[in-house]
Amino acid sequence: MNIRTELLRRLADRLEAQPPAPVLRVAVDGVDGAGKTTFADELAEVLQARGQTVIRASIDGFHAPRAVRYRRGRTSPEGFYRDSYDLAGLRSALLDPLGPGGSGRYRTAIFDHTTDSPVHQSEEVAPPGSLLILDGLFLHRPELRDVWDDSVFLRVPFGVSVPRGAARGPGYGSPDPHAESNRRYVEGNRLYFREADPEGHAGVVVDNTDLAAPFFVRLSPVGIPGEGTAPAG
Repeated sequence: MNIRTELLRRLADRLEAQPPAPVLRVAVDGVDGAGKTTFADELAEVLQARGQTVIRASIDGFHAPRAVRYRRGRTSPEGFYRDSYDLAGLRSALLDPLGPGGSGRYRTAIFDHTTDSPVHQSEEVAPPGSLLILDGLFLHRPELRDVWDDSVFLRVPFGVSVPRGAARGPGYGSPDPHAESNRRYVEGNRLYFREADPEGHAGVVVDNTDLAAPFFVRLSPVGIPGEGTAPAG
């Protein structure tokens, strides 16, 4: 078993050991280019192979309208952090319905940022015992911390994450972390780090710099995000 597969297996063991109430809500957080979507997809595949019902979603389905996203200016780091997403809509459409006392009726997207228009998606019903795995930026903001039953922060330095993101192709910016075109994103994430301390509040911190050999930086005791340590092994 390779290093990445073993880490995902251990993380799946951790999630399966936690009682859903009625759905286990899990965040996969990290900067642009940290590898969040791939990591979340692979974790979901491990859990599904064990017979678990997984709801996969991304915060990209909950962008704010363009006029809101750029109201502080198109290059504003503060705007990137504070205005990119409709957090109230994320909670009302997806996170709260899957939490204790929720209806279980959810939507995984409410807005399409490419067309700058609402998404009219039918509600789905979550079977009790499901796991929600949501990937995205800024998931440890204070407005969201209370919804997570567990969470992962992927640690990747900007010197790796920015070129990795740019390698997706045209439209994804310069591979130079210091390029002016990347200032909005890099400084917006630094603002997030200062204000929200995502590593300190995550249940699990994974160094995902080397995609072939990620490793646990910290495993908090289950139910106590950000406190305590466990051997990374």
